[in-house]
Amino acid sequence: MSDETNEILKDAEGRMKSAITALEEHLAGVRTGRASPALVEKLMVEYYGTPTPLYQMASISVPEALLITIKPFDKSSLRDIEKAILNSDLHLTPGNDGTIIRLPLPPLTGDRRKELVKLVNHRLEEARVAVRNVRRHSIEEIREYEKESLISEDDSQDGQEKMQKLTDKYVETVDAIGKRKEQEIMAV
Repeated sequence: MSDETNEILKDAEGRMKSAITALEEHLAGVRTGRASPALVEKLMVEYYGTPTPLYQMASISVPEALLITIKPFDKSSLRDIEKAILNSDLHLTPGNDGTIIRLPLPPLTGDRRKELVKLVNHRLEEARVAVRNVRRHSIEEIREYEKESLISEDDSQDGQEKMQKLTDKYVETVDAIGKRKEQEIMAV
């Protein structure tokens, strides 16, 4: 196989890995039956006029299965953090004792679990589409190289087959991540 085809495959694999990483980061913020710092760490807080991720402003811990505690490095930011939590789509009510914010998580209802699974499935489909778009773009590139006689027809065919195998591998990875997340959400 030609260097050009290998380069296209390498680039495609890098972009597919990025799609998987983005999916995993997003799904980390989707609530399961247990508390997790990932639920709130990326929450943007208006801090001295600048949107700042919560993990840069406070230490976040999970002392119990259904409780997250947030201890700001700067106590004057307690109100800002509380406001950000209330305005988020987490639907959680923070408790503030002047030093620390306690975020109790109510147990998930069956309906809420189903909604979360739908959200996860939507994100999974977006990731699959992203992977397939990388495949489509890369195959177009390989065909263009063949048309310009930069690579042989055999190299083109070989490259397209390898691109399909790569795509299948990453779509399977997306499916496995989804299955795992769905089990976490549905576990009581």
